[in-house]
Amino acid sequence: MEQECISVPALNRFAKDYISGEEQTAPYFDYHPFHQAEFVARAADIQTRQYERQKLADIIYNYMQPFQLTEETERSLAKLRDEKSLVVIGGQQAGLLTGPLYSIHKIISIIQLAADQEKKLGLPIVPVFWIAGEDHDLLEINHVYVEKEGQMHKIGYPERFGKKQMASETIYDKGTMEKWVTSIFSCMQETNHTNQLLQDVLHAVQQHDTLTAFFAQLMQALFSKYGLLLIDAADPTLRQLEVPFFKRIITENKQLAASVSGAQEEIKKATYTLAIETGKQPANLFLIEDGERHLLERDGDLYRSKSGRSYSESELLELLELSPHAFSNNVVTRPLMQEWLFPTLAFIAGPGEIAYWAELKHAFHYFKMKMPLIVPRVNISIVERSIAGIAAEIDLTMEQIIQSGVKMEKEAYIESVRDHHLHDLVAEMKADLFASYEKIEQRASKLHNGLMPIVEKNKAYHERQIAYLIQKSNAVLEQTHAATLLRFDRLESALHPGGPQERIWNIYSFLNTYGPSFIDKLMDQSFDHNGDHYLIYM
Repeated sequence: MEQECISVPALNRFAKDYISGEEQTAPYFDYHPFHQAEFVARAADIQTRQYERQKLADIIYNYMQPFQLTEETERSLAKLRDEKSLVVIGGQQAGLLTGPLYSIHKIISIIQLAADQEKKLGLPIVPVFWIAGEDHDLLEINHVYVEKEGQMHKIGYPERFGKKQMASETIYDKGTMEKWVTSIFSCMQETNHTNQLLQDVLHAVQQHDTLTAFFAQLMQALFSKYGLLLIDAADPTLRQLEVPFFKRIITENKQLAASVSGAQEEIKKATYTLAIETGKQPANLFLIEDGERHLLERDGDLYRSKSGRSYSESELLELLELSPHAFSNNVVTRPLMQEWLFPTLAFIAGPGEIAYWAELKHAFHYFKMKMPLIVPRVNISIVERSIAGIAAEIDLTMEQIIQSGVKMEKEAYIESVRDHHLHDLVAEMKADLFASYEKIEQRASKLHNGLMPIVEKNKAYHERQIAYLIQKSNAVLEQTHAATLLRFDRLESALHPGGPQERIWNIYSFLNTYGPSFIDKLMDQSFDHNGDHYLIYM
């Protein structure tokens, strides 16, 4: 592996300014992520607060037991029990086969920053990955992209589930999942690693039965040697621990909403686009009703769900005592709950997360908490040597390809080899023909109304034939230059398949090519968390 660092600015304007260190983003955070003194200050702040570290460690231990605890995992749990411990944390939805690459990049960021700060601060620091198992948007996680003939193809999982069912309560059919996983691997070129990887994944399918547990098993297999702790946000025992803070969210709901609204007004005045859509009277809570997860909104002194049911504050508090698992956080309250639970030194964030955390500072302060350091996750593109060679031959830079793809360059190449003289002749013929048809139409309308449909039908036929001629001309051109056009397609699918590689590609394509040690090789790389984009050449 070789590494190159390039600049690829975030598309999100606020995140771009934050990562660039622009002063106008500073007021929305408590700490600056690019100065070590800020980590020292944050660590000192955490030492003044109390956390349920023992209970939290027990919950994580019990949650992770089915995923085969390792010595490294046990050591991280022991660290978490230490009264001086800190965590570096980040999270993501439970994507099938671990989801897009950015979930892997996020975990690498978490583990590396935790190890780096443990050395610098001299305190036990634990890497934690928060699985958003309460999320019910299964369409975001029920598919994987694979490459076929130079194009990326989306292969969705065929089983249909409840409309608003939490991922952690979504039980898959093991036979259907096995067939789907096998179909994904059948799209990959067979290597020395293919069969063992497939068997390992199929074994995980049989070991578990929910989407979240399947995800956690695969992540544990990839990162267990690095002491990564996993926790499902929808874990019932974790939810029980969260009850006291849920009470405050319910009883101080209006104040919470007002604090977020105030921060959003400030951000709008700074001409940034808001990242959180709150609604008119947000309750910032979800409630499970009849197995489906519904967002609550305030209506005067009542809380109404999207299902139409309403609750008083006292009814919600009573329900919280009886069924805490029925409650879950939204984008506003999840960071607050995370801060209340974990002694968080730093949160690893993608560009979108950076933008919405900026709207939460007043909410943190309302609950007498400070925001952790918001540290940009590492951005990585994996570049195979053959792809780098094609880019060099076509004379395109990696910055160009990764930022915007190669569609414009491909179209420019097609234009450069197109027979423009033929197209001009066809256009001239079409213009002459349609001018004649105009005269025919004028004459036919005077002779008999019945002639007009025949003339229009004739005209439409010739128009189709002319379009067909152009289409066949383009097809011949593409066939003649197929080898060169395929190189453009390979670049596009490898590095910018409709967006950044890390948002489309899945880690198993690379594990299949380079073997299980691929993760270890990535972990051996040194990354700074300053927003740079890293190219890893294979």
